[in-house]
Amino acid sequence: MLPLVALVGRPNVGKSTLFNALTRTRDALVHDQPGVTRDRHYGVCRLIEGREFVLVDTGGIAGEDEGLAGLTAQQARAGAEEADLVLFVVDGREGPSGLDQDILGWLRRTAKPVLLVINKIDGVDEDAALADFARFGLPVVLPVSAAHRQGLDDLLDEVLARLPEDGDAAVLEHDPERIAIAFVGRPNVGKSTLVNRLLGEERMIASDVPGTTRDSIAVDLERDGRKYRLIDTAGIRRKSRVEEAIEKFSVIKTLQSIAVCEVAVVMLDASEGVTDQDATVLGHVLESGRALVVAVNKWDGLSTYQREQVQALLSRKLAFVEWAEVVFISAKHGSGLKELFRAIHRAHASATREFTTSEVTKALEIAYDSFPPPAVRGHAAKMRYAHPGGSNPPVFIVHGTRLRSLPDSYRRYLENFFRKRFKLVGTPIRFEFREGSNPYEGKKNELTERQIQRKRRLMRHVKRK
Repeated sequence: MLPLVALVGRPNVGKSTLFNALTRTRDALVHDQPGVTRDRHYGVCRLIEGREFVLVDTGGIAGEDEGLAGLTAQQARAGAEEADLVLFVVDGREGPSGLDQDILGWLRRTAKPVLLVINKIDGVDEDAALADFARFGLPVVLPVSAAHRQGLDDLLDEVLARLPEDGDAAVLEHDPERIAIAFVGRPNVGKSTLVNRLLGEERMIASDVPGTTRDSIAVDLERDGRKYRLIDTAGIRRKSRVEEAIEKFSVIKTLQSIAVCEVAVVMLDASEGVTDQDATVLGHVLESGRALVVAVNKWDGLSTYQREQVQALLSRKLAFVEWAEVVFISAKHGSGLKELFRAIHRAHASATREFTTSEVTKALEIAYDSFPPPAVRGHAAKMRYAHPGGSNPPVFIVHGTRLRSLPDSYRRYLENFFRKRFKLVGTPIRFEFREGSNPYEGKKNELTERQIQRKRRLMRHVKRK
């Protein structure tokens, strides 16, 4: 376990920029607009070998207790209270403010060790900035420029000098034993509420305001003896309605989360049915090849008639992903979560199943004998053998001749046959068709001297006839 350092301050002082500089990543969203960061974001600083520590980026404390600003402040305070050391980040260009003074007063009441970090020191008089913040009475004041990586060495020395050797913070490292699950969907379908319900705490900010979640936040969970990594993502709206730059970055982070997860849980709003944007989100998951589970949220608020109508609509509009399991849940009340995890396990097992060349070739032979491919221009494709080509999603490589002439209908037949034979649910299947090359292509047939003489005698005989 590693010690934990929290970045705390008012909005738009450069906490996320400092987080990215210390972790050498671009995990935290950075923008000139205040209030970009809302949830807690964790990373590991490894700038000094052997002295790693966990860094948590928090949202700006705006001095409000209501609405999103109040929820963001609660998350920031939670991050500071669990930390071994707090970096109080202020803006060196704007100077001290009354809000900075209020935040410092709260930090003193927590009895946590605090270092004052004056950011954005580039382009200003450093001595004047230090003099302005001298009124805070903190013994250690560190001027830095996170955007230009100035003063980070002195900052690290002071941080490491005050950190214990061991802490209580877990590290979000790649763990093959954990199933990475990304919760994706339109805004305000209940993704953060579901993650909070699974964790048993208000880890994510959940609000009725669409677009509350702006970044992709990963949290580890252990449930019934199995390990998971839950990834809460920002909602994906129609491209025509995405105007702000920060929202575009949020969509990019969501697509990246889909690419790195193992199972994508696409959440739908039962009261709204399947919209065109839901189909777009499903399309992103299909393009990435991830295992898929469809979770229909807010199911508890529907009448029996409404449920029948929604089920009929789902069977019609989700026909292009009929292999994906549909689970009806209530993230608010926790119903249907056991069925959701069962569907996740089945999808993950199908997506990561390992196949042998013999069983894949046998399945191809049975499919070919049961329904041979149609002839195109008098010739039919011949499939000789197949072998596995990858997992998550399962890839099958088929070798033969004239495979380019296979119609799409026959390719779908092979996919459905393999899915039924191997009992694959919740995962797409991909086929790669490879034709053998002609060994004589491009080679000229050179005749021997004896063949040339024989050809001449034959031609003379033909002419006499």
